[in-house]
Amino acid sequence: MGRHRKPVGPAQGPTLRGRRKLVTGLAGASALVATVLALTVDPAAPPAPDRAPAGVPAPQAAP
Repeated sequence: MGRHRKPVGPAQGPTLRGRRKLVTGLAGASALVATVLALTVDPAAPPAPDRAPAGVPAPQAAP
């Protein structure tokens, strides 16, 4: 039987810079997908009739 050699050094995994680039890329892709979905997908239900649409100020109650 032959003798097994010890590894020269610890196995090299992904570097910190590589991890940061991956996280940045995934965050950017997630934001892009969320924006596209928000712009293209219709809401599941129409707005409630007692609520004003977004951007319209609510009527003030008379004193």
